Amino acid sequence: MIALKPTKGHLLVAEPSIIGDVSFNRSVVLLADHSDSGSVGFILNKILDFTLKDLIPEVKGDFKVYNGGPVEQDNLYFIHTIPDLIPDSIEIAHGIYWGGNFEVVMNLIAKESIDDKQIKFFLGYSGWDANQLDDELNSRSWIITANENDKDLLEKPYNSFWKDKMLELGGEYMLWSNSPENPTYN
Repeated sequence: MIALKPTKGHLLVAEPSIIGDVSFNRSVVLLADHSDSGSVGFILNKILDFTLKDLIPEVKGDFKVYNGGPVEQDNLYFIHTIPDLIPDSIEIAHGIYWGGNFEVVMNLIAKESIDDKQIKFFLGYSGWDANQLDDELNSRSWIITANENDKDLLEKPYNSFWKDKMLELGGEYMLWSNSPENPTYN
């Protein structure tokens, strides 16, 4: 397997060795930005126990909210696949965009013009200072994979995403795909 470098649009898959890390155990993170000054990403598979309507009561629909990471968990972020509808969006890669005009998003939701296959909401984000992610990669906390799903990434089932990535990686990772979240429960 060719080792990839952290790049905007790639996925970080948590190594099985980071058991016990509350934020990142069994997580899959989309890198939304990566530069010499640091990295930003969103955990794609850690759903929270409430919906967007719980945070913003006037919202129509049951948009799930995910734990984007341990940084700024009192702020709401979103990624989406509809930049033509949401001005000021920033392209991450492969048809996936970050942010944009939130007022427009609320209007689109009110008109039922978008659904959860087009947009995903997060409380907080995952952030790394300069060289911090490189250090974590060197200590084998993460595996970098390309986003083979392109914009269909938002439709991946959150509850099996990490397991599916372990199976894709094959070899020793296949063993981890069926292990309990806490191996001491085995």
